[in-house]
Amino acid sequence: MSQSIAAKRYALALFELAQKNGQTGPIQEDLLELKKVFQTNKELSQLLDSPRLKAAKKKELLAELFKGANQLILNTLYVMLDKKRLDEVVNLVDEFTAYSNDAAGVAEAKVYSTVPLTADESQAISSAFAQKVGKKVLRIENIIDPSLLGGIRLQIGNIIYDSSLSAKLERLKRDLIGS
Repeated sequence: MSQSIAAKRYALALFELAQKNGQTGPIQEDLLELKKVFQTNKELSQLLDSPRLKAAKKKELLAELFKGANQLILNTLYVMLDKKRLDEVVNLVDEFTAYSNDAAGVAEAKVYSTVPLTADESQAISSAFAQKVGKKVLRIENIIDPSLLGGIRLQIGNIIYDSSLSAKLERLKRDLIGS
């Protein structure tokens, strides 16, 4: 999550409008695509930051590039353009996702394992750990890490649950050396 106060304010305003209009899900999907565009096309950011291009032309460009996007998103982009805050788009998406997840009782989690998790394993991990962090469900991203040797390492925000074989061996080593 970002530390940008501006991004949090824009995200909260957009989230409240999305909730009011019952469009939280579709807007979040559009925002994730928007984030990909801004992260992969640095030239777009440079073009939109250019003082040579008038604001009206920039708005036309945004309208053309994101013509399939929700109007609330386009309006948010226009406001951010007017306030010279388009550099906060990626942070806005992250903040919106955090507000949306919080409202839905969802937490983002990274599960590090030596092999890909099956759907059943992911569901079991989600069920077991969601309650521990006060959420209904975990949205799991599985990351393959052969250095674990076995077991899993789960990260939910700042909380890490480590039941990997490498961590257990390290704890055993410290206990043997310490005694």
